[in-house]
Amino acid sequence: MAALLGACGGGGGSPGDTQLVYTITLRADRTALPTNIAGQPAGIGAYAPYTTTLHVEAREGGKPIPGLKDAFACNLAAGLETGALYYLDGDDEHEDEDGNALAFRNITLDSNSGGNSFHFHSGTKSGTARITCSITNPRDNQVSSASVDIVVGGATGMPASVIGRAQAPGFLGSQGNINNVRNNVAIQAFIMDDANQPIPNPSGANVRVRILGGDAAGGARLTLAGQSGAEVLGTSNGGVALFALTSGPSTGVIVLELAADRADNNVANGIQDSVAQLMAISVIDGSTAAAPVGFTPVQLSMEQGTPFFAALLAEGGTPPYTWRALGAVPVGLTFSSDGVISGAPTVVPGVHGFRVRVTDANGTFAEGAVTITVTAPPPPPTPPASSP
Repeated sequence: MAALLGACGGGGGSPGDTQLVYTITLRADRTALPTNIAGQPAGIGAYAPYTTTLHVEAREGGKPIPGLKDAFACNLAAGLETGALYYLDGDDEHEDEDGNALAFRNITLDSNSGGNSFHFHSGTKSGTARITCSITNPRDNQVSSASVDIVVGGATGMPASVIGRAQAPGFLGSQGNINNVRNNVAIQAFIMDDANQPIPNPSGANVRVRILGGDAAGGARLTLAGQSGAEVLGTSNGGVALFALTSGPSTGVIVLELAADRADNNVANGIQDSVAQLMAISVIDGSTAAAPVGFTPVQLSMEQGTPFFAALLAEGGTPPYTWRALGAVPVGLTFSSDGVISGAPTVVPGVHGFRVRVTDANGTFAEGAVTITVTAPPPPPTPPASSP
């Protein structure tokens, strides 16, 4: 008879004899949550869409197990990047010094009238979180467990943005410089989808990187595996593609274009629906920390509705430099943090401008004006007169 009443319950058990069987159940109020791309804190209620409540319950011989201390051990068994466990019970031990709830991978709960509750809060990574709770029968150490899966977000699979990041220190020395500043830097292209998730690994090349211009572009080259030149094609792994940039003999700025294809996540067959980012890499002869960072006001000219780009040049200081617009950028143009003005202006023809601030790696900064003259596009050609 004892053998017939052996271990069972809720997805797991261990051998042992007991007169009353322990069983355990685990359920979640919601088993699908959105990705928490804004990093909102955990909470409960209608205005806490990234948090769900989990309910764990155990019974002994079909009756609730009351008053058992540390009865439930719950663990985020899979999907740690997708979120974390929270108590949200107001206990000081489960909060930081400012009263904010702390995140846990493992939690322990008492059995109050046979059950208890806790919470799962989603993070910025989509995926599936598996949460497992177990209870141990103190008479024979029989363990019963139950699990629940919570799906966080979802991936669309097609590129929506490309973000470039350069290896520290983030700048280059010119080819042959005598100050021993390295002239090669690794750069990573992060390719994200509409849900701000890394795109799945493709079967072939899905990012194109090319040297677009800049006063230091002469003699510079990109390298990737067996490729070397002004353009390379890369394949992302976990949403990241890696390549390298080598400087030429000139100082200034090298402007790169990183592009993916939203149409089919494949650039080897051409780009039908471009998703691109421009990034600028400074090239110097050596350390210029003794000289303060400076910026000479510039005047640019471009045609209304025509694509344009230009990289601003900082002088002195210690690169890498960070740029910021201090006024409104003309409509149709964007100004990046690495000092690249790009886009196709849609403002009325005329003289427009804004001020910029450049800050070097030591926190010193300089300001100056950027003046942009937008000209009207040429009129369409006049159709030939029809013959009488």
